[in-house]
Amino acid sequence: MESELGTALMAPLWMLLSFVALGVVCARRLAIDPRPIATLLIYVIAPLTFFRGLNLGGPTPNYLLLTLGLFLASSAICLLVHRLARVLFSAQEAAVVAFSAGTGNTGYFGLPVAMILLPPEGVTLYLFCILGITLYEFTLGFYISARGQFSIRQSLIRIARLPLVYAFLIALLVEAAGITLPPIVHQGLDVFPSTYTLLGMMIIGMTLGRVTLGELDLRFIAACAVIRYVFWPLASLLAVLGLSQMLPVTPELAMALLLLGVVPMAANVVVVSMELSIAPEKGAMAVLLTTLAAPLLIPFYLPWMIQLTGLA
Repeated sequence: MESELGTALMAPLWMLLSFVALGVVCARRLAIDPRPIATLLIYVIAPLTFFRGLNLGGPTPNYLLLTLGLFLASSAICLLVHRLARVLFSAQEAAVVAFSAGTGNTGYFGLPVAMILLPPEGVTLYLFCILGITLYEFTLGFYISARGQFSIRQSLIRIARLPLVYAFLIALLVEAAGITLPPIVHQGLDVFPSTYTLLGMMIIGMTLGRVTLGELDLRFIAACAVIRYVFWPLASLLAVLGLSQMLPVTPELAMALLLLGVVPMAANVVVVSMELSIAPEKGAMAVLLTTLAAPLLIPFYLPWMIQLTGLA
């Protein structure tokens, strides 16, 4: 199991790190400003990627229940961490820590791993789980992040301008109306997931290209790492154990939930921080280090968690 996981992790890891390295080169050699790219991701590429995923997945009540459950879980974790982080960090830093606490690199990193470890039904379950996390990122998560810099009114106005929620509602309306999109539309939308991954990881590199060692904040990085690699694995393990006591949990769903708990920090931490101008350099460093730690920690975590849940 550990050998299989190690092999599964290396391909997405090297792919993502190569995109980060490309971003560093672009920042240092071409002096490209990542801020317009972050805006493009949030207002154009992310909503269309989200719409495509929902449309192709064929949302059912059970699948949407998973989306709602992960949205609520991510939101609760964010609010809890935000309350605690305000004691230890400045308002902007606490906002970034709280935002990162509710999410993870479930798409760029986790999805390639899920496609190797899970059957098609399990991958579908995993996709609807990460849709809930993505919905959190661009609603409550974005609001908490904005509150580190803006007033309540300004933060709510910024959320109202985000198109991802509208993309979610339009996808549900299209499904409810039984509308089938023409093949040419699907072909056009197919380019967005890979574009989302490429630009999302390049932004991390562009941000790191401007960072000096003097800006390394070990306390901030440690807080993010503990939340991501201590709290989340424990939370996902307890979620599977708790759900299995109340209702039948298939091995595919259990594995999907466990995988959500062991992925590194989300690249969107940097994207949102860049858009709101709240400590993007610190977020980029934390994302990079947790991503580098992933191939060492995940092969250790997952077999142990699988054994405890009785999936082995």
